[in-house]
Amino acid sequence: MNDKVSVGWAGIGKMGAPMSRRVLDAGYRLHVYEPLPENRATIVAEGANVAHTLEDLAAVSDVVILTIPNDAVLRDLVFAPGGLAGVMKAGQTLIEMSTVSPAISAEVNEAMAALGVDYLRAPVSGSTATASAGTLSVMASGPEQAYKNAEPIFECFSARRFYVGEAEEARYLKLVLNAMVGATSALLGEALTLGLKGNLSLDTMLNVICESAVASPLIAYKRDLLVQRNFDPAFSVAQMMKDFDLILDAARADHIPMYMASMIRQQYESAYAEGLADKDFFVLFEQSERRAGILPPAAE
Repeated sequence: MNDKVSVGWAGIGKMGAPMSRRVLDAGYRLHVYEPLPENRATIVAEGANVAHTLEDLAAVSDVVILTIPNDAVLRDLVFAPGGLAGVMKAGQTLIEMSTVSPAISAEVNEAMAALGVDYLRAPVSGSTATASAGTLSVMASGPEQAYKNAEPIFECFSARRFYVGEAEEARYLKLVLNAMVGATSALLGEALTLGLKGNLSLDTMLNVICESAVASPLIAYKRDLLVQRNFDPAFSVAQMMKDFDLILDAARADHIPMYMASMIRQQYESAYAEGLADKDFFVLFEQSERRAGILPPAAE
């Protein structure tokens, strides 16, 4: 398949860069659309081709993959003049792999269906490290045959793949996961603060937690960050706020009460107000310590 399928990729950022690199390394012909030259420089040096417009990208691609920041960018890429809704053709496949709302995703689906373009929603679970290692999880929904055709591409950067339905199911599943991820930081921060007040060390607590019934790959992945108090962002407070907004917007649209998610969203808002927007979202631990008087208040 590799020598026959041409892949177009829009969005060579934190996740798009390692994911697209693995596709290129697997032997696919790769064309990239990335307005920031510094973002695309490395992948182009390694053999990818540059598409300077979305029209150019669509013209040379069998499959177009998007890894972009938010709904607004997706709307622009698809519906703005020169966007994908005006340049893709019947028989092509569009794969959108970001965390975006079910609402905008449904709009994209309607536009692609009118063109005869297969549309896969395929958000991922993981980090930049797991993207580089090829061990992401992919959750996909859309036409099942399109998923089967695209699975060899997904295999380049994922260890686990789940086909979950024909419509927006993958969007909802990604929001389910992110609700639990964001809640883990909030609850763990409070629990660790309680333990510190009880004269337990952070190292001891995390060692036991990681071997207990509440162990999780996420806590294990964040263990060293917490012990070292190095909150350089793998995923920032601001990014988590965006995801919780998507979660709560979807809940409101579907009339689903989400009391805990609403409170946790406010905790991230408080962290933002304290100047922590660009810190890793597990910085909620130190926020809990400040509230308990273990750490001094954040500097004004």
